[in-house]
Amino acid sequence: MSATSLTAEDIEFLRRPLHGFLSAAAGPLPPQPRPVWFEATDEGTIQLFTGPDTLKVRRLRRDPRASIIVAAPVGERERWVSVAGRATVEPDGGNDLCARLFARYWDDLDDPARAEELAGMLAEHWVRIVIHPEVVRRFLN
Repeated sequence: MSATSLTAEDIEFLRRPLHGFLSAAAGPLPPQPRPVWFEATDEGTIQLFTGPDTLKVRRLRRDPRASIIVAAPVGERERWVSVAGRATVEPDGGNDLCARLFARYWDDLDDPARAEELAGMLAEHWVRIVIHPEVVRRFLN
């Protein structure tokens, strides 16, 4: 099934702590997906944080096309959601998103090692990549 926006069911699925695989357009080069932490927003966009000088940011500044695919883990019925569209690089909100995603993906922030890693991450400057859906595909078996 293909659409141009996320459904409420898609957003519920995407709010689980699952890894997404992000691909940024690279001209004639084939996409090289990378696993990422991400957040589905109430507005129906997908956002993630990254360093301001990363390869994905440089690629998106040249060509803003991006996609992310998220699949259910082994042991569950086959299900996936794919979102493709224009991505923007936002200079603000990256550190707040980083903190939210750490809490979502690592529920043991009381562990001193995890807390130290989060503190180190928050000492950095992060930007947000926001994917604005143009094509949404999904499969539920």
